Amino acid sequence: MVQIIAGSKGKGKTKILLDKVNTKVKESSGTLVYLDKNSKHMYELDRKVRLINVNEYCVTNYSEFIGFLCGMISQDHDLETVYLDSFLSLACIENTDIDVTPIIDKIDMISAKFNVDFVISMSKDKSQLSESVAQKVIVAL
Repeated sequence: MVQIIAGSKGKGKTKILLDKVNTKVKESSGTLVYLDKNSKHMYELDRKVRLINVNEYCVTNYSEFIGFLCGMISQDHDLETVYLDSFLSLACIENTDIDVTPIIDKIDMISAKFNVDFVISMSKDKSQLSESVAQKVIVAL
């Protein structure tokens, strides 16, 4: 399952994402991973959540990012949920006109195949998303 927290920059998406992961860790028996563009939120996360700074792994485009996700999943068979903060930046599509729909569809396929949930924060208004992606929005700011 893919869930999206959408809204303009500075609207509070990261706080909602952090609250979600810290709540989920209390009831989770699997691994929770928080992907970010830096390690700034390390002390805001429960110590049981693994924080990965994606910028340390030389990801330069969205295809490499999808490969990064698959590699991460292949190494942890207990992986339950992946939280992606600043998705457009992580996937290297922040300053482009690339449609996120095929990328979200690919992540959704990965989610179904490997039984891993994804919670994504994205700096786009819900109205800017395709209908199929907008249906995955759980919080619109």
